[in-house]
Amino acid sequence: MDGILNINKPVGLTSHDVVARVRRLLHQRRVGHAGTLDPLARGVLPICVGLATRVADYLSESGKAYQAEIVLGGETDTYDREGRILSMQPVPDFTREQLEGVLRAFLGPQLQVPPPYSAIKLQGEPAYRRARAGESLKLEARPVVIERLVLLAWEKPRLQLEIECSKGTYIRSLAHDLGQRLGCGAYLSALLRTRSGPLILQESITLEQLAEAAESGQLERYLLPLDIALQHYPALVVDARTLQRVLHGNSFRAPGPEAGLWPSRVTGPGWRATASLQEEEPRLARICDEQGRTWALAAWKPEQQLWQPMRVFGPERRS
Repeated sequence: MDGILNINKPVGLTSHDVVARVRRLLHQRRVGHAGTLDPLARGVLPICVGLATRVADYLSESGKAYQAEIVLGGETDTYDREGRILSMQPVPDFTREQLEGVLRAFLGPQLQVPPPYSAIKLQGEPAYRRARAGESLKLEARPVVIERLVLLAWEKPRLQLEIECSKGTYIRSLAHDLGQRLGCGAYLSALLRTRSGPLILQESITLEQLAEAAESGQLERYLLPLDIALQHYPALVVDARTLQRVLHGNSFRAPGPEAGLWPSRVTGPGWRATASLQEEEPRLARICDEQGRTWALAAWKPEQQLWQPMRVFGPERRS
């Protein structure tokens, strides 16, 4: 059983809790999640089963979307409502225009410091464990991109935001940083993930729905092909001979990004270009067969002028 489940995680469960339940329902050991959601958060949690666990790292490359509720006037050690209150301050009578002006400063590429209570590992140990032990942590800032930040509602002291951002963005840190910028403190009080990569909330299923499908023998209807995790990469369609090289991990020659045109089809030494490359040239491509199924992800090696498979999903992959 291989594929991806679009699970609507409820409040109160950890991402690992959801993985454990899916393992029991599917009777599968190879199950993992892509993109952690805190217990406070709900919404889209991609669950990878079988071979799909090998594409989990790529599933959220095209970003995520959230709806967040933030409370102004307080700070907590976890940057959310479940933490210990560190300070309380009066909240000025901000207008929507004032808040929107501050929010605009958070748009675009930036460096963001993750919360001390996070799953980021320091010397092999999650940061939250060291923080719980009383250790004072200062995590390194990481590059993130906030593409969209819309003020949905403002009723003092609560505001609601719609957010689209790159993977690795912490909404708790965004709430904390917003409070710092406004001068009154802030923390995250509720979070709904509406999209993770290609998976959207409207198409998600609950654990109860999954349990019903397992009982009725209809699990396959909810399993999405692992190919969807790689759809944001350009495709190279190869013939049977080249595909065999790829499945054995061997490199192959085809024009790369520097050629100025993207090859959509590779047949032995020949190729057919169909589209100009964009400014941000991708250095990875998915390798597809004649039927359009993805069998590998390959990286362009400019020094050797060839493609090198870096993640192969066959020949063990089932039809």
